[in-house]
Amino acid sequence: MGLLEMSSDGIVQNGLLQGNRLLIVPLLLICIWIASSYLRLRCIPGPFFASLTNLPRLLWVRNGDAHDTHIALHRKYGHLVRFGPNMISVSDPAEIQNIYSFNGKFPKSDFYRALSFYVKGKAIPGLFATQDENIHRLLKRPIAGMYSMTSLVSYEPMVDSTIKTFFKQLDTRFVNTGRACNLHDWLQMFAFDVIGEITFSKRLGFLEQGRDIDGIMENSWRYFSTASLIAQMPWLDYVWVKNPILQRLRTAKINPIVAFARARRVEREKEVASGLVDIEDNTDTKSRDFLTRFMEVESKDPATPAWAVNAWATSNITAGSDTTAILLRTVFYNLVKHPLSLAALRQELDSQGADLFGENDNDIVPWKRAITLPYLDACIKEAGRMHPPFGLPYERVVPAGGAVISGRHIPAGTVVGISAWVVHRDYEVFGKDSDVWRPERWIEAGEEERKRMEASLLTFGAGHRSCIGKHISYLEIYKLVPTLVGAYDIDFADGIGRDWKVDNKWFTKQSGLNVRLKKRTVKSG
Repeated sequence: MGLLEMSSDGIVQNGLLQGNRLLIVPLLLICIWIASSYLRLRCIPGPFFASLTNLPRLLWVRNGDAHDTHIALHRKYGHLVRFGPNMISVSDPAEIQNIYSFNGKFPKSDFYRALSFYVKGKAIPGLFATQDENIHRLLKRPIAGMYSMTSLVSYEPMVDSTIKTFFKQLDTRFVNTGRACNLHDWLQMFAFDVIGEITFSKRLGFLEQGRDIDGIMENSWRYFSTASLIAQMPWLDYVWVKNPILQRLRTAKINPIVAFARARRVEREKEVASGLVDIEDNTDTKSRDFLTRFMEVESKDPATPAWAVNAWATSNITAGSDTTAILLRTVFYNLVKHPLSLAALRQELDSQGADLFGENDNDIVPWKRAITLPYLDACIKEAGRMHPPFGLPYERVVPAGGAVISGRHIPAGTVVGISAWVVHRDYEVFGKDSDVWRPERWIEAGEEERKRMEASLLTFGAGHRSCIGKHISYLEIYKLVPTLVGAYDIDFADGIGRDWKVDNKWFTKQSGLNVRLKKRTVKSG
């Protein structure tokens, strides 16, 4: 028995030894990988743990203050800060043209894969999220002309129609009742309905119903809140969201925005088949909207993929609603918070008299008049500077051979990116008061200084991958802001207002944009 027991102990000990060896090997490999990863970019300053893992930057996003953290880190460490084992954040405005050049030599990183829409386990390519430059060219080339400012002016009557509906609801629900208005949500509902009108000749119905239709707004919020987290550690995307096993186990749900776009296309195809809509007729409203123009491209270009129309229409809604709403909220929040700015804008509007509305007879400021107003232009530029819609770095990958960025050679394969929030606070470009709202900086600046500030703006990105729909946003903003400011007296509902905050914690939202509206007794024209 003793020999047997000793033999058994020996077997157990040998088994444990072999098991320990099996553990030691992968642990050793992990340590080697961490050490080599750390050493590769050891010359770039930043938080120590960020040089070992991407977890810190995921937590910055999770805490809802990543943009503030990014600004603070750059002010501590300089133009180059290591945000992860293989990620460098850049704050040097001079590098915008280098990293986001029109030749696209710095491709998009895996950050964008997490932002792609998936339906039943399959990705829906989009202009913003696709990493494949061939797909991007395929999607952009046939429709780029539709987004020029010259072309978009034809959509102005559709924007006017939605503004009328918006004001009717404000009058009925808030002005006539004296109730406080959550302008935060109503501006997003306006943005959704405008993009629905110009894309499908059909609003999504937010304004008329005064609510989030089919949970589209909430779904959009949750989607991007989750995606922004996963994008900090892209490998999580395969484990959490796009895991093929989990995809099969989950109940298949189509994103409501994708569903709305698909339903409108089915309707339009029936209208074309029945002769109610003629793709060749440029006088009919529905023949001028984006959907019909997309379908026209599809019918004339055999190279157009079957999924392209849905991708274009979906991108219009997702990219054209949230970005516009964020900028509108920023403008109105800061105008109400800073009464001197609001008074200055009203003085500019009132000084125009009847000329403000040009040939319009509907008290809606036309685009061609709005863009001539210096203080309005300054307020909108300042809003884009203070609160750009995209709160994280626009990530790119250093190409083969490496690149010199801010005087340092960065090896190929390194992820680099510039955050609009960071570069828009640059003291050298925007002044020591760049943390505060001051539209006057755009008026006081000399020609060269103003050009430098404008070249440093990343409100809608830069280079050949900048937002194709930025002119849509500007068309809405330059028309709505002066029209609403001229028509209503606006003040915080509590009389003093509070900080405007959107809190990512547990995907909840807070708004400091609760206001009371009154018809102006003295108005332009």
